[in-house]
Amino acid sequence: MTSSSAIRVRFAPSPTGMFHVGSARSTLFNWAVAKQQGGTFVLRIEDTDAARNKPEWVDGILSAMRALGISPEDPTFEGPYFQSQNVGLHQEAAARLSDAGRAYFCDCTRETLVERTGSQHAGYDGFCRDRGLAYEPGRALRFRTPDDGETAVVDLIRGNPTFPNGVIEDFVIARGDGSPVFLLANVVDDMDERITHVIRGEEHLSNTPKQQMLWEALGATPPVWAHLPVLVNEKRQKLSKRRDKVALEDFFAEGILPDAMVNYLMLLGWAPGNDEEILPFEELVRRFRVEDVNSAPAFFDIKKLTSFNGEYIRALAPEAFAAACEPWLRAPRAPWADEAYDPAVFAAVAPLAQTRIALLSEITANVDFLFLDEPIIDDQSWAKTMKAGAADLLADARAALADATWEPEALKDTITAVGEKHGLKLGKAQAPVRVAVTGRTVGLPLFESLELLGRERVLARVDAALARLAAGVPAGPE
Repeated sequence: MTSSSAIRVRFAPSPTGMFHVGSARSTLFNWAVAKQQGGTFVLRIEDTDAARNKPEWVDGILSAMRALGISPEDPTFEGPYFQSQNVGLHQEAAARLSDAGRAYFCDCTRETLVERTGSQHAGYDGFCRDRGLAYEPGRALRFRTPDDGETAVVDLIRGNPTFPNGVIEDFVIARGDGSPVFLLANVVDDMDERITHVIRGEEHLSNTPKQQMLWEALGATPPVWAHLPVLVNEKRQKLSKRRDKVALEDFFAEGILPDAMVNYLMLLGWAPGNDEEILPFEELVRRFRVEDVNSAPAFFDIKKLTSFNGEYIRALAPEAFAAACEPWLRAPRAPWADEAYDPAVFAAVAPLAQTRIALLSEITANVDFLFLDEPIIDDQSWAKTMKAGAADLLADARAALADATWEPEALKDTITAVGEKHGLKLGKAQAPVRVAVTGRTVGLPLFESLELLGRERVLARVDAALARLAAGVPAGPE
């Protein structure tokens, strides 16, 4: 792709739902090309489906794009434009094609087509091509496709496929009420916005020869096309919003960092080389080439995305990590009242938690014991650790902790000594104490956690665990 300030790419979503990760990938690839080539990125909202469009979905598109680092304030950005504002141009183009004999009116219905062809699946047979019908309400306008030859598509990813014209039916470009359909509106908008490169999903490839015919029939040079590989799940099925988690907002809501998502999406179908993966967006832009995108389906691997996210979490500065965790430490996401949350306590434990989580949402379960009056006891953790002898060990630990020096190393020595008394190594000895105090067998380093909780709260929780055992709460097997 030759570098030129004249390069203009676009992203053209419909405001009909949540922001799909496939749309996010397409957006980023277009944005990367525009930034790298010194070109322009155009946002066009295709809002002509009045029954399904909602203003809040437009806000959602802009919000999601901002999260991905694509800002309307950036000089590379142009728009948003709204397709509904271009209806006059769409209708004018339809009239031009009709007047030039490149399109004709048709009053066929699906029923009459089936009656003529004897098939429920047959394409349009050109019945009205030479009937010379004038426009009347209910008559669609069809584009007259060539009978022979082929349409060659310049596609940077697909290897310039060709499509035999004879198998492309005369397709509708305006409905019976005169409203233009997607194929025509999309072309006219791209022409009006001077789009030079259309980078979009593979599902649009079948539309491309039809749209290219329209470009040429309207006297314009078609854009360069690039059809991105479809995204698939672990079963190699195309991602579906009915079956798979695909909304960008849902991933952010569970604690995927936007920078991690951007990095991961940029690698779906393309690789920067040198076996490198974790790279800042600026470096990904510098290396990106549409021509190097693989045409094979790209696996949207949530486990790998989560792993990426863990890398990004660990790379955050302490204050940035604390700020990123804040939504999960406050109501309504946190299981404690806002007044119970102590930012100073979290700041002390944050470095310990930062190395242990891969999703920001995991922070809540890692630190809840610090801000709840009582720990949330995990039943499996209780059954695993509160075996025969656990009550005696906890009683001895309680007595020792009552007089221990309250700092991590001294607390570790205290529990080590209790374990030795019971013939247990530290790992086994500290497990019942951890569950009594935090509710779980895994979590933050125990002795730093005890220090932050304070002696009074730790002893109270050990007492509660002893009472629970005395009350006959089932223990695990010996």
